[in-house]
Amino acid sequence: MTATIETEPGNTTVHREPAVRLTGIGKTFRDGGAAVLDGIDLDVAPGEFVCLLGASGCGKSTLLNLVAGLDAPTQGSVEVPSGRAALMFQEAALFPWLTAGENIDLALRLRGLSGRRERRAETERLLDLVRLGGAYDKRPHQLSGGMRQRVALARSLAQDAKVLLMDEPFAALDAITRDVLHEELVRLWEATGLAVLFVTHNVREAVRLGQRVVLLSSRPGRVARQWRIDIPQPRRIEDKAVADLSVEITDHLRKEISRHGR
Repeated sequence: MTATIETEPGNTTVHREPAVRLTGIGKTFRDGGAAVLDGIDLDVAPGEFVCLLGASGCGKSTLLNLVAGLDAPTQGSVEVPSGRAALMFQEAALFPWLTAGENIDLALRLRGLSGRRERRAETERLLDLVRLGGAYDKRPHQLSGGMRQRVALARSLAQDAKVLLMDEPFAALDAITRDVLHEELVRLWEATGLAVLFVTHNVREAVRLGQRVVLLSSRPGRVARQWRIDIPQPRRIEDKAVADLSVEITDHLRKEISRHGR
């Protein structure tokens, strides 16, 4: 089975009205400083799962922060036509003095849901959706790392955004927990129809999850290459097609790292 449709940098691979559109994005953090991002053009379609790969320091997280509205580009424009994007970090970042349910409830209140019963019902629904039914009254310290990330995911879903931004959310988890959460994330993505922009440094994780993998060059970050992933879900990280494509992408990633080092 072929697993890729490769596109050259700058080519448009999605032709629907985008959920996210990045045009000519450049970013520096101080006057006269080196560019972190340079000339990024990238569309994410509604319901598309896109994984961003690149060497450490290439600007992946910076790009996610720009889409989330936490920072502004130095050049270019960021468009999120749905009006909002939810951001999930590597750490769960739950408030330790609140229960799992209360952490989600806070997101619902910030979203503008005022009815206590309505919020409780929605919180319970979201906990069920991430397979944590019955955990409303558990505090973060009572939950495993994987369970805390499930709560963080439910909290992100509570924002009712059409775009979910994920910044290496499983990097700190053990391999088995990470594999389980891969399955859960794909299930939730298929159930919700969200557009997902997922940052990772793990090539196999990107191929395991994404419909498209975008490789950023070393600093300044530019779109170096893209792959369409035609391997049907559900995928396993040890599947031959996943492994073969991962080797191909890793070769290109090594070239980018080597080019940066010279």
